[in-house]
Amino acid sequence: MDAVRDSGNAKAEPHSSVEADELNLPRLLEKRRLNIDRKSSLDERSLSELSLGGNVRNVESYDSMYSPMATTGARSGWDTPASTTPRASDPHPMVVDAWDSLRRSLVFFRGLPVGTIAAADHQSEQVLNYDQVFVRDFVPSALAFLMNGEPDIVKNFLLKTVQLQSWEKRIDRFKLGEGAMPASFKVLHDPIRKTDSLAADFGESAIGRVAPIDSGFWWIILLRAYTKSTGDISLAESPECQKGMRLVLSLCLSEGFDTFPTLLCADGCSMIDRRMGIYGYPIEIQALFFMALRCAFWMLKQDAEGKEFIERIVKRVHALSYHIRTYFWLDFQQLNVIYRYKTEEYSHTAVNKFNVIPDSIPDWLFDFMPCRGGYFIGNVSPARMDFRWFSLGNFFAILSSLSTPDQSAAIMDLLEERWEELVGDMPLKISYPAIESYEWRVVTGCDPKNTRWSYHNGGSWPGWLLHPYFHHSLSLSLSHYNQLLIAANAVLLWMLTAACIKTGRPQIARRALDLAESRLMKDGWPEYYDGKLGRFVGKQARKFQTWSIAGYLVAKMMLEDPTHVGMVSLEEDKAMKPAPKRSASWSC
Repeated sequence: MDAVRDSGNAKAEPHSSVEADELNLPRLLEKRRLNIDRKSSLDERSLSELSLGGNVRNVESYDSMYSPMATTGARSGWDTPASTTPRASDPHPMVVDAWDSLRRSLVFFRGLPVGTIAAADHQSEQVLNYDQVFVRDFVPSALAFLMNGEPDIVKNFLLKTVQLQSWEKRIDRFKLGEGAMPASFKVLHDPIRKTDSLAADFGESAIGRVAPIDSGFWWIILLRAYTKSTGDISLAESPECQKGMRLVLSLCLSEGFDTFPTLLCADGCSMIDRRMGIYGYPIEIQALFFMALRCAFWMLKQDAEGKEFIERIVKRVHALSYHIRTYFWLDFQQLNVIYRYKTEEYSHTAVNKFNVIPDSIPDWLFDFMPCRGGYFIGNVSPARMDFRWFSLGNFFAILSSLSTPDQSAAIMDLLEERWEELVGDMPLKISYPAIESYEWRVVTGCDPKNTRWSYHNGGSWPGWLLHPYFHHSLSLSLSHYNQLLIAANAVLLWMLTAACIKTGRPQIARRALDLAESRLMKDGWPEYYDGKLGRFVGKQARKFQTWSIAGYLVAKMMLEDPTHVGMVSLEEDKAMKPAPKRSASWSC
């Protein structure tokens, strides 16, 4: 809708240890009904429980596996919510200011808080749609409130959003799928009748009139975060939420002509709501899709309807993890393999399975790719690879355990090796590099708002994930792009922080947080920054942008109490064995 505001080091041959055909799911599912015990650890209900015989794993909790403070601090377990009382006032002035600003952004429906508006910039002449509650944008706000022991607003948001999902959705004469979640909603107050009503946008007001693919994924991920934080399983097991999850899954798991397990996306259907050549199989959507599938697996009831979806989730997760780990992974060694690809191969023995032309490798990549490190590239489809780095996709690959442990470490290695390019003066760049000149004209259609180093095309976003349908998957080879696409934000800051804690490198997050603290409050919590290094407040950036505020708070609280990361992180599933190892210190 937002027309105006818009992972191991080597390319190994990873293999899932269990193929879908080998699963005897009906027998296993009948064997037991998994009870989620409030006294249990943070360990997830694993896919391996089904694929490896149905026995519940007695694995150490998430906190003890990943948190360096697990032995010294309180845990966010089922019987110990993440925070039972509001946090004490932090002496840092930014924290006090951030909480005050976040509370001023609250939106109320019939007396109950149901979300936060996108921005509260009272100096702006045009409100536009910044006074709406966006599903994606609310996630960092929700995490902040959960960590502060205020879950009611999150519960209200989840219930209100799933109610909106049931609305009939039409664009012109076409009816959208029943499971589509809204991009945003607005509370309308009638002062005369003293009533409140809701107006939701499912894409009919968006640039290009496209529905948001990722809204449903974020809703499922947030539902799981709420359950993990509070220990309240009644919400996830309510008929409304169970149906909401099934409807989202039915859209994503429907059978068609796809030959890949990845999810096909149209231009402008996700974070980027403007023409940016975004179509195909972007890593951001695949990582969120994977995370949502695993979260839904954990929360779905094993009744007649739930079992069917659990079976489909198991098969899809195994296929998706293999596909992403095999074909999306890039490091120095794999780049050399692609560089030597032969083309026009036919038969099952083909090495260049997607018939990628080596000459399509962009020049910037040879200098960008270090000897140490690696990442999941932006997009893979027939005869096309988008080699750009995308922060969200890579960080969520770590958090969801879509990446193997070696790949997760390599992503962090790359971030350290290319700190100036990927972080710069204002963390965090959402993608690298930017487009300009001829490519800008072809890809964006000469979009005057997405000129280089501005907005979606090179603007630095210390706040949320850009905007309601912002999605990254630049077409073609992007050759000669020697610049950065700096779209970065504090939601990425909290994602970076969570990924750093999970991989045992919190010092990286602290370094990035120090950069953000030097500017954000002083500049009035702007929506985004312009310039190659993100030094200038954006030309049309709103001040007091909620995701900038909330993302900072979440990152800050995660560093103070790393057990919070359990809300947004999943353990590696033992049924999905990592790829054959190659040294994480691979060098040229």
